[in-house]
Amino acid sequence: MSAPKQSQSSKAAVIPTKPATANESGFEKITEVPLEFIKEGTTFINKCTKPDKKEYIQIIRAVGTGFLVMGVIGYLVKLIHIPIRHLITV
Repeated sequence: MSAPKQSQSSKAAVIPTKPATANESGFEKITEVPLEFIKEGTTFINKCTKPDKKEYIQIIRAVGTGFLVMGVIGYLVKLIHIPIRHLITV
């Protein structure tokens, strides 16, 4: 049996890093990480696309539903704790 194929978008980009050599200065070692971060960041930004109208509406609905659910949970917790607080302080 062969392994299931993965799509290109699900594969993580693996950038090989070179091992530090004895003649490499400390400054080069320190600047390697930020430069690699900037390179990976620009690659990520270039792959990003703006959502179309349908996708944008879907995101707005999901976020709105999340706000609504968290608000209801917070309100219910407050309703439950108000009588308990008054019982404790009496």
